[in-house]
Amino acid sequence: MALTNILLLSQIAGYVIALVLSLCIIVPMSLQQDDFKGHCLLFSTGEWQETDGQLAVHWASQGYCNYTIFVGVMLGLVAIIQIYRLSIFLYKGIDSSFLSAFIDVVSGIFLSAGTIIAACMITFGFMAWCENMTQRFPSCEMAAGQDIDRKDKINTKNFYIELGTAQFGVWGSFAIWVGLTVCAIIKLLRYHQLENIRVSMYRERQRLINENADSPGSSLGRESTTTQSTATAE
Repeated sequence: MALTNILLLSQIAGYVIALVLSLCIIVPMSLQQDDFKGHCLLFSTGEWQETDGQLAVHWASQGYCNYTIFVGVMLGLVAIIQIYRLSIFLYKGIDSSFLSAFIDVVSGIFLSAGTIIAACMITFGFMAWCENMTQRFPSCEMAAGQDIDRKDKINTKNFYIELGTAQFGVWGSFAIWVGLTVCAIIKLLRYHQLENIRVSMYRERQRLINENADSPGSSLGRESTTTQSTATAE
């Protein structure tokens, strides 16, 4: 098994980290929806009732949470596929082709774009929720575990940890996927450079062959001179 390809090893390590970080998005966001009885915390707002101290929540669309979970699932699936594929290359002592490197670049760009959108949703959506919490509690963290919405029967015990973990996972995923995209671009440029070298060497070889063929002192020139001398003698 070849262990000399540092770039390939770096990619495998990056995809392993990407897989772990994708779980940091999927698991806490799924648990948050389960604790909140299917409601999405992101961008949800409300008003505190003076009579009973409860929060009348205006729940935001579930699409925010569903999108972040979908992005996490996609990141995890692609990471698993890439780990398996690149591990086979490493075992066989080979590397990906120019086409697969190009596909890695394109997919990395799309996944990075999708991840940054999910990161903004989680961050700003959580900030919107915490603005309501700080109207009654000293901090958003202090609101965790408080009975603030009996009507919807939500469990607020772990929302702060869950959303904090999701934020860490999504921003970490964005950084990792940008790095993986850069590695794929470096590999693509290397293949392009090697192809240019091959083309240049082929052209130079053809030029030397043509120069030797046209040179008077070449073997073709000597054979032509010998033929003409023999014809004259006859």
